[in-house]
Amino acid sequence: MAEDRSLRSRLPDNWHRVLSMRAAVVLALIVAGLSVATAIVNIGFDFVGGPLAEYVPEPVQDTAGFTGALTGFLMVGSALALRRGLRAGWWATLLLLPLTAAQGLLQSSRYSLPLVAVSLLTIPVLLFSRRRFDKSLSLSTTQIAAGFALLGVQLYGTIGAYALREDFEGITNILDAFYFTLITSSTVGYGDITPDQTSTEAMLFTMSVLVLGVASFGIAIGALVGPAIQSRITKTLGKMTDSQLELLEDHVLVLGYGELTEPIVDELAANNREFVVVTGDREAAETLTDRGLSVIRGNPSDEGPLQRAKIDRASAVLVATNHDAEDALAILTARQLAPEARIVSAATDRENTRKLEHAGADAVISPSVLGGHLLVQSALGKDESPLIEHIMGGD
Repeated sequence: MAEDRSLRSRLPDNWHRVLSMRAAVVLALIVAGLSVATAIVNIGFDFVGGPLAEYVPEPVQDTAGFTGALTGFLMVGSALALRRGLRAGWWATLLLLPLTAAQGLLQSSRYSLPLVAVSLLTIPVLLFSRRRFDKSLSLSTTQIAAGFALLGVQLYGTIGAYALREDFEGITNILDAFYFTLITSSTVGYGDITPDQTSTEAMLFTMSVLVLGVASFGIAIGALVGPAIQSRITKTLGKMTDSQLELLEDHVLVLGYGELTEPIVDELAANNREFVVVTGDREAAETLTDRGLSVIRGNPSDEGPLQRAKIDRASAVLVATNHDAEDALAILTARQLAPEARIVSAATDRENTRKLEHAGADAVISPSVLGGHLLVQSALGKDESPLIEHIMGGD
């Protein structure tokens, strides 16, 4: 029993949420892998022998193999969205799971039975963990416009090619028209479908699809994929984007990362204050970025990172590097760049309080001295202020 209690004490408070979310993500990834694998098997080999084989036409089986691979890759994307806790990812996965199960049945192969079983098993798990995925998908106006532009060009090309099918060699139905639009706008151009050289209208239409398609593909990739790549680079390097930096105004600048940084950022976040942390610690920068906090990776005593953090626009500067010598250098640099800003520092050693004040800090607080004073006051019952209750962890 003691070991069981010890194990529970090591688990996070939200372990129910974590386990249910991870189970849904893992099962979705397994479905994605099985969907792609069974599709490849059914495409490359003629192993059809399931209970529905005699009832499923061969063209449907072949088509289910190709679409199964596509569905598998879509499932990978929805699983990644699930991992981020997005509600859109939950809906996408819920809609794809019956489709993967149906494709497994249509393939009617003994190799597709695990796909059907795991797909059906994942549905109740996903429904059970529905409330865990509550984050909204936020798309900018540019991203929405780029997506509609891409879809609009494909629709324009498909309808136009089908309407002009008599002037194209190889277009007889709407699928041929979509195929032509896709390979033209993506610049693949196999040459199996070509416009009639004597038809000016068909030639001009093909050129318009090519120009609009290339432009829409380029804009869509830049708008939809670019921010994700930039976000990953930002997370790895602990850097803010230029657009984020330009929006900084009347913020609090936290210089350094030490024992006091966690309560500092928690207090600032609780008061809904905009702030930026400047630290040279890569692991600390990644940790803070994972929490969604603004971080600039660099030496807090160098002018470059402080200028990037718009110290001249900051309302206050908090210095807490956990080393008084580094604090002094950071205070000197901050005071030089922002003469009017209020600078507050934490002195690790109380004997260095006056030195940090001489360096340019408006106020220097010694956490050890303050903590000792408050502890004594609380123990003697001389002060029952909300401040002490807050520091001591009271509600």
